[in-house]
Amino acid sequence: MAAQSNLAPVIIKRKKVIAGGHHGGAWKVAYADFVTAMMAFFMMMWLLNATTEQQRKGLADYFSPTIPVNRVSGGGDGAFGGESIFSEETLPQNGLGATQNYAAQQQQSRGESGTDSDDGERDAADAEFQELVDQLTARGGESMVMENALKHVVTRITDEGLVIELFALDGMPLFDEGTDQPTELMETLIEMVADMSQKVTNDVAIGGHVRAGPIVLADNPVWDNSAERASRTRLMLQEDGISTARMQRVTGHADREPIHPNPMATRNDRVEIVLLR
Repeated sequence: MAAQSNLAPVIIKRKKVIAGGHHGGAWKVAYADFVTAMMAFFMMMWLLNATTEQQRKGLADYFSPTIPVNRVSGGGDGAFGGESIFSEETLPQNGLGATQNYAAQQQQSRGESGTDSDDGERDAADAEFQELVDQLTARGGESMVMENALKHVVTRITDEGLVIELFALDGMPLFDEGTDQPTELMETLIEMVADMSQKVTNDVAIGGHVRAGPIVLADNPVWDNSAERASRTRLMLQEDGISTARMQRVTGHADREPIHPNPMATRNDRVEIVLLR
């Protein structure tokens, strides 16, 4: 009995098993799905903010079951027949594109309608305007008077038409100070412009501009002066052979659109004659 008491006691360890066990990596999968969904949501919000109303409507029409399907093959056998959804030449006419079949506002502001014929007419008009400018500048070689007069002329071709700007310089005004009485220089310039304008049939618009005064007056004469000078220019052009029917607009701009940084500079005394498109 004594020998048996020296043996080591037997210890039985029982492990408690919890029903279900731990979750392992299942939560990571759920979190990844959540992050993916949030990324898709924010991408959708960004696309809604980055696209125009016309583009969003085009995308909505694309997923609409009532949209007509293009059956013309363009090298592919898909729904678009090999064409791109962003094509500006074909899909707008098929009803599948995301753009309109009309000129955008940005194109209209540049005088474009999206058609090749209008672009050709514009190029032809620009070439005709440039020919008139060349004829006007070529007259500078006729005499010293013409050469000096052309120093007061600046031309530019704009969306509105050919702008012929006649401007005064220090000591060489176009009109007597504060009046609409033209000087000899102005009469020479008008004769040159009228002779050039008779070669075309474009309508005419006239704008008068004057420089600002050194002080602000309660009854500022700049509005009356600019309007009277524009009206006198119209009369002078008509006396030199320009038809009254071609006159479309006579405007006095006062001193509100100075061409020189100094609003009181003589350079701001000017008349703009526009041959309209």
